Amino acid sequence: MGKLTTHVLDTSHGRPGAGMRVRLFDADGVLLVDTRTNDDGRCDAPLLQGAALKAGRYRLEFSVGDYFRTLIPSLPEPAFLDVVPIAFGVADPEGHYHVPLLVSPFGFSSYRGS
Repeated sequence: MGKLTTHVLDTSHGRPGAGMRVRLFDADGVLLVDTRTNDDGRCDAPLLQGAALKAGRYRLEFSVGDYFRTLIPSLPEPAFLDVVPIAFGVADPEGHYHVPLLVSPFGFSSYRGS
């Protein structure tokens, strides 16, 4: 059974990105999931799994500006990064798609994890 998961690592503090808002949209911009990361920087359940995960294009949005504002009172306003979007495709809905975010207030990276 296929599934889509994510997690956030706060590279500036060397810890999980706990409490960050994560939203998932389909190719038409329809909001599918609106959740927050747990203390381990992960979502408590897969964002999509089974029949809900279809081949196609998706976009994750991570509310990094709000997250860093709670940790860094001197964060410039507006923050350099506010919402980080990651647009990606699912070719095999039976596969496991893991989309992690490594983020600091001034940069980010992502990859297809396992």
